[in-house]
Amino acid sequence: MLMPSQGVRILVATKPVDFRKGHDGLAALVQSTLVEDPFTGTVFVFRSKRADRMKILFWDGSGLVMAYKRLEESTFTWPAIRDGAMTLNRAEFEALFAGLDWRRVRSLEVRRPAVAE
Repeated sequence: MLMPSQGVRILVATKPVDFRKGHDGLAALVQSTLVEDPFTGTVFVFRSKRADRMKILFWDGSGLVMAYKRLEESTFTWPAIRDGAMTLNRAEFEALFAGLDWRRVRSLEVRRPAVAE
């Protein structure tokens, strides 16, 4: 799996989507439902109704990339179902992708070092 780099926006669509949709169908959902541009490099994460599957869609500069993951013996911990999307940071996304409870993950807050004068 291509993990997003640190500065990339990661948006999770909170409502389940029809998992028969492919690249174009998910890109259309990004535009119509999330009111976002699917061609900016933002990583869009979609959930299935069963909560054991996810699809990830992002533009890598030359084409739309779609990844699919199914957990075999459990379900993903998803945000509450509502309209729109929510942002995850990279650590939260990695936990979600691994099947862990992303709500328990906290990124280290690193302050910018002061320049010695």
